Amino acid sequence: MHDPRRFLIATAMAAVAGLSSHATAQIPNRTLPAPAAARPPVAAPAAPTMPIGQATETAPAAPAGVGAPAGYRIGVDDVIEADVLGQADFKTRARVRADGTITLPYLGAVPVQGETAVSLADKLAARLRAGGYYAKPIVNVEIVTFVSNYVTVLGEVNSAGLQPIDRAYRVSEIIARAGGLRATGAETVVLTRADGTSVKLDYTKLAQGGPDQDPEVKAGDKVFVPEAEKFYIYGQVNAPGVYAIRSEMTLRRALAQGGGLTPSGSSKRVKISRNGQEIKLKMDDPIKPGDVVVVGERLF
Repeated sequence: MHDPRRFLIATAMAAVAGLSSHATAQIPNRTLPAPAAARPPVAAPAAPTMPIGQATETAPAAPAGVGAPAGYRIGVDDVIEADVLGQADFKTRARVRADGTITLPYLGAVPVQGETAVSLADKLAARLRAGGYYAKPIVNVEIVTFVSNYVTVLGEVNSAGLQPIDRAYRVSEIIARAGGLRATGAETVVLTRADGTSVKLDYTKLAQGGPDQDPEVKAGDKVFVPEAEKFYIYGQVNAPGVYAIRSEMTLRRALAQGGGLTPSGSSKRVKISRNGQEIKLKMDDPIKPGDVVVVGERLF
């Protein structure tokens, strides 16, 4: 006689065994991922490559501003940007070296000193065609910084230093760009050419005269404004002190420059010391550099 409990236990075990084999059959044959330590390393992204022509000589980006005009002649230390339309690998910005060249893609060292932006663009296009690099290159050249052509401004101006010239400037324009004359500046301007020759110019004529009295400057020229010569006035005047001698400075104007006579001052008791000697001057006689004017008191 069979034991009913053993029959039930055997039936249950058989059912569990069947379900287990069915579940195993339903699992697809997959490859488990390898442990992290066994995985191949992920390659780092390649560093971006520098475009052709962007060598170590490439100049930093110039400040935004107006480029040089078409007639400007390229010189040493100017910054040039050249590119071919639709060809990003050619675009280059570089500073002109001391030998007057820049290095460009495919072309190597190219002489650029003395060229204009237009003439250099034509020159580069011709070389690229001749070398078989581009069939019909459209070349653009821009002078983004121009510093090779300048005039030196010194002396009694408000902003002495180097003044770049990108066109034909006259002496009066250069002085204006330097902030104009100081109150202590003379009325004579000295223009020294690059070859060492000098000429003295009247500032009043520079400002009011025609082109013949206001010459053009060239690269390498120097403009010097000397300090004005002075005279001294003391005694019975309202503003004693040291004053610059301006054009047609007479004794009358010197007294006015000194603020006029005080109530106790006398125009008949004016003494002038020149080169250590006392002299007499009439009211319309000229004052010389270094003169000392002393106004005495009137007699009551």
